[in-house]
Amino acid sequence: MRMLLFLLGGALFASAADRPNILWITSEDNSAHWLGCYGNGQASTPRLDRLAEEGNRFLHAYSNAPVCAVARSTLLTGVYAPSQGTQHMRSRHAIPATFKPYVTYLREQGYYCTNASKTDYNFEGDDRKWWDQCSGKAHYRGRAEGQPFFAIFNLTTTHESSLFPAKRGKPPHRLKPSEIEVPPYLPDLPEVREDFAAYHDKVSKLDSQIGRLLDDLEKAGLADDTIVFHYSDHGGPTPRGKRYLKETGVRVPLIVRVPEKWKHLSPFIPGATVAEPVAFVDFAPTLLSLAGLEKPEPMQGRAFLGEHRAPPKDGVFLFADRFDEIYGMRRGWTDGRWKYIRRFTPHLPAAPYSYYQFSMPSWVAWRQAWRDGKLDERHRRMWETPQPVEELFDLGADPWEVENLAGDPAHAAKLEEMRERVKAKMAEVKDTGIVPEPMWAELSADRPVAAFVRSEDFDYDGVLEKAFSASAGEYFSSRSEDPVKRYWALLACLVRSTEEAQSDKPSRMSFAIDQLMPAVEDPFAVNRMLAGECLHALGEKKVAGKVLLAELDKDLDDYSTQYLLNALVRLGLSERVPDAWIASTLKDKTAGKYVKRFAEQLRDERR
Repeated sequence: MRMLLFLLGGALFASAADRPNILWITSEDNSAHWLGCYGNGQASTPRLDRLAEEGNRFLHAYSNAPVCAVARSTLLTGVYAPSQGTQHMRSRHAIPATFKPYVTYLREQGYYCTNASKTDYNFEGDDRKWWDQCSGKAHYRGRAEGQPFFAIFNLTTTHESSLFPAKRGKPPHRLKPSEIEVPPYLPDLPEVREDFAAYHDKVSKLDSQIGRLLDDLEKAGLADDTIVFHYSDHGGPTPRGKRYLKETGVRVPLIVRVPEKWKHLSPFIPGATVAEPVAFVDFAPTLLSLAGLEKPEPMQGRAFLGEHRAPPKDGVFLFADRFDEIYGMRRGWTDGRWKYIRRFTPHLPAAPYSYYQFSMPSWVAWRQAWRDGKLDERHRRMWETPQPVEELFDLGADPWEVENLAGDPAHAAKLEEMRERVKAKMAEVKDTGIVPEPMWAELSADRPVAAFVRSEDFDYDGVLEKAFSASAGEYFSSRSEDPVKRYWALLACLVRSTEEAQSDKPSRMSFAIDQLMPAVEDPFAVNRMLAGECLHALGEKKVAGKVLLAELDKDLDDYSTQYLLNALVRLGLSERVPDAWIASTLKDKTAGKYVKRFAEQLRDERR
C-alpha cells in the first residue's frame, strides 16, 4: 500500500513539475498611489518601479474590502466575503464546506505551498492547516527537488500601526513635512504632513525588502521559472484610506512579472500597463489557471492569467461592514472610471469606523480640528450625520473623490445604472449583509448564515428590496412576521428621523411612535435596540434611554452587545452604563474582545 501511494504521488508530482512556480510578495495598508510607478512623484520605490518595467502594472486592481481579514477571506476562497458571511472584521463565523481555499487545489496538483506568515482568514477553523509550511520561517526552500512551489511572503512594514508613535521612527524623514503634497480630501494639518512624511519612509523600506526577496529568487536560479506578484492587502493607512471604499482604501498596486518561459500564460506584453479591472475575488481562479486548473464552481471571480483566462468583467464589487467594534454597512461598484457607493446605514457618521485608528496622530488631529470647529465643510462632513445615501464619482476628472455627483441631474442615468449593478450583484452572490449580524446565530441555527440566505426559509429578494428602500428613508410597516424585514423597517424609521432631526421642518414621523412601542418588545435584541434609537431620534429620549439601558440586564450574545454599546456611545448614554456591568464584563472570561474593549474604555473614562 505504501509503495502504491508513493507511485501515485510520483505520477502527480511529475505532472506538477511542468507548472510554473508562483511567488506572492504582499504588503499591508498601502494603496496604489504610494508607489512611484503609479505616479507618485514623491515616492522612492526603485525596485518596484523596475519590477513594473519588467512585468505588468495593473491600473485598476482592487481589494474588494478595505480591511485585511475580510479581504484575505475573499482572496483565499475566490468567494466574496459577504457571500460567505466573512465580511465582519475579526469574526469567526462558519462558512459552507464548498468554499475551499485555493491552497487545497494547488497542493492536490503537487505544489509545495508556504505562507510567511499572515493568516487571519476571518472564518471558523485552523488557518494554518491549509499549508505545507505556515510560520515566520516558511520558505519555498523546503520543497522536494523539482517540486513547483507557491509561496507567500507577507511584509508588515507598511501596516497602519507603523505610524503609531512607538513605531513611526524619529525625524528627519526623507521628505520634509513641508514638502508633502496633501491630497484635497484631507485637511492640511501638521500631523497629516508628518504622518505622510513618515509613511513615505516606510514605503521606501518596503521597497528595499521586496528587492531582497527578488534578489534571493535570482540567486537561487529560480527567477526564470517563477511568476511574481506584488500587491497590497488593501489601501491606507493615512486617514480616509483603510476602511473606506474610496480609491485610497480599495485600489491596490498589482504588479505581475511573467518570465519568458511562461509568457504563453499571459496575454500582456512585458512593460505594458493593464487597464482591465481585476479584484481579489479573481486571484484564486487566476492561481489555479496558472497551474492549469479550471475554476471550481463555487469560486465567483475570473482568471485574468493562465490557461483558463476569462474575458474581463465590467466592474468590481466592493463592500464594507463592521470594523472591529463599530457597525455600519456599505456596498460599492467601480469600473475604474466611475465609482458608486451605497450606504445602508446613512444615519451613522463616516468617521470613525474603528477606534484603533486613533493611535495615529493625523486621525487624532483631524477629529480635534472638527470638535474645535476649525474645518471647512468638505473636511468636517465625514464626522457628521446623516451621511449621503449614495455617492457617485467620476474618477477620471476627480481621482481623489471629493465631488459627489449623485445629486447632479446630468448624471442621473449613470447613478441609476450603478445602483442597479450593486443590487444585482448582491442578489447574484446572496450577500449576507442584508441580515444583521446580531441575528445570525438565532436565525441560521446549525448552518452557516450563507446557507440560510440561500434557503427557502428566507425571502432574499424581498429583504433586499426592503434594504434599499430603508437606506433611502422610505418608511414601511415594522409589523412583518419576518424579523429581518422588521429590522429594515425600523432602520428606515431611524434614517428618516435622523434626516429630519437635522432639518428645520417639523417631524413627519411622529405617527411612527405608536408602531415603535411594540417593537421594544421584539424577540430579537437588535430590533429592540433599533426601536430605542428611533424613539431617541424622535425626541422620546427618556423612554429610549430606559429601553436601551434595560438591554444590559439581558442575556445577549457578543454581537448584540456590541450593537448595543455602539448605540449607547452614539446617543451619549454610555455614562449611564452601571459600574457593576463594567466590572462584571471585565471579569467575564467568555466576553468577546470588542465587548471587553468597550468596557475598558468606559472604565478608563471614569478614572
